[in-house]
Amino acid sequence: MKVAFLGLGVMGFPMAGHLSRAGHEVCVYNRTRAKAELWLESYKGRLADTPAEASTGAGVVALCVGNDDDVRQVICGDGGVFEGIASGAVIVDHTTASAALARELATLCTAREIGFVDAPVSGGQAGAEQGALTVMAGGNTDAFDTALPVMEAYAKCVRLLGASGAGQLAKMVNQICIAGVVEGLSEALLFSQRAGLDTAAVIDVISQGAAQSWQMENRYKTMLAGEYEHGFAVDWMRKDLSIVLSESERMGLDLPVTQLVDGFYEEVQTMGGSRWDTSSLLARLESKHAGSNDEGKA
Repeated sequence: MKVAFLGLGVMGFPMAGHLSRAGHEVCVYNRTRAKAELWLESYKGRLADTPAEASTGAGVVALCVGNDDDVRQVICGDGGVFEGIASGAVIVDHTTASAALARELATLCTAREIGFVDAPVSGGQAGAEQGALTVMAGGNTDAFDTALPVMEAYAKCVRLLGASGAGQLAKMVNQICIAGVVEGLSEALLFSQRAGLDTAAVIDVISQGAAQSWQMENRYKTMLAGEYEHGFAVDWMRKDLSIVLSESERMGLDLPVTQLVDGFYEEVQTMGGSRWDTSSLLARLESKHAGSNDEGKA
């Protein structure tokens, strides 16, 4: 299939690479051209100077950019996807954005006889590099079925969860869960250390039971080592949580834990951790408790 991939960040770069390796005819676009040129050094494909050029002749146009405004610009702006894409093609937006934007774009695409799937992903940079992402999709069945062979090139799980916007809403659910789990794990690790326990041994035991989580399995070692220069950045998590909190306000819901953890991430940003991995909540806790006594150690 002829596929355009727009946005070659930490996620999009390997995702587009998996498409090339799977045998698709890939044309890439990135706002910073040098990044696209670097991609071409590793993968077979071609480079376009605009989203419109990349989209011309493509059966599926996938994008993974920063936020709502970036998505609108890439699709609807001057030199955007709408200027190059043909009727019958499908746009797949892997950006974590608002559900309102997904519905807006789905309406615009329908008027142009173009399919649209909102398809945010989970799994982080490692998942993108390993081709093991989880894709939460919203849209109609025809558009989803057309795009499925493309998404399967870089995902271990792809599921259509409802009409346009459902994918973005599901990603909000995902981020709510992650926020609470990471804070809980951070508190648990600090507690274990202050109690004088062999924390690695404790985690090895409790990860076999009900406390187990992806965060525990994949992040506790780097957290204990104070290593946060990897993974999903705090800046991006705060962007995602702002979308969650805006949507929950619209729904009349109070999400106290999510609000609290969002504030904790803001504190991490003030510590200089804007680009740290989201597991850096432990660094915040350690900073808060630096110099406190450790009475009661086991």
